[in-house]
Amino acid sequence: MDTEPVPRNRFTLRAQRYILTGIITIIPLWFTFIVFEFFLVQLSEFGLPWAEAIVAAWKQYSPDSGDWLTAPWFMNTLAVIMTVVALYVLGFIATQVIGRRILDLFDQLMSSIPLVQNIYGAVKKLIAVLQKKPDGMRRVVLIEFPAKHLKTVGFVTRIMHDKQTGQALAAVYVPTTPNPTGGYLQIVPLDSLIETDWTMDEAMTFVLSGGAVAPENISLQKQSPAEK
Repeated sequence: MDTEPVPRNRFTLRAQRYILTGIITIIPLWFTFIVFEFFLVQLSEFGLPWAEAIVAAWKQYSPDSGDWLTAPWFMNTLAVIMTVVALYVLGFIATQVIGRRILDLFDQLMSSIPLVQNIYGAVKKLIAVLQKKPDGMRRVVLIEFPAKHLKTVGFVTRIMHDKQTGQALAAVYVPTTPNPTGGYLQIVPLDSLIETDWTMDEAMTFVLSGGAVAPENISLQKQSPAEK
């Protein structure tokens, strides 16, 4: 006995549901791919000259080596591996006494180069600031941005004071989603900040995930000193 054909509207609804489910399933994979692609491309570009030099030397030693040695996929993979190994070795050396002395000499050299000293010194201070716990207030805050009544996550990097009024001001770095290396710098009155109990890791996870990974509750109102 022949089965009745599925009505067109039922088929359309089912197709739409399956496509939507497929999109929802692929979004986390796509997002993860985009983030890792960015870092892998940077690592590959950094280590590519070394990889090319090694492959060229190996070709001279063994001319009969296969063409796969010069294939883009192999060169990029080798470049990423070499960069990761180099970063590991650099991190290990930096934790040793002689390594710290070498880094101090390197810092002095960078600080003596015009223009370079401004960029290098500023980035180094920013990293040092974000690694330390601020005095008297929490690092992760909420500010009104990009418009009034809207809130966004920011990191307090410095406390300043208005020259005329003496009002306390905070320099707040606002990272962008999903790439937190780009962002905005806002100068906000200290009494306008909404402090959070988030750690830097929690805040960065919140930014990278586009808000998908976040605490169940968050306060958008300033707390009194007794509530902190």
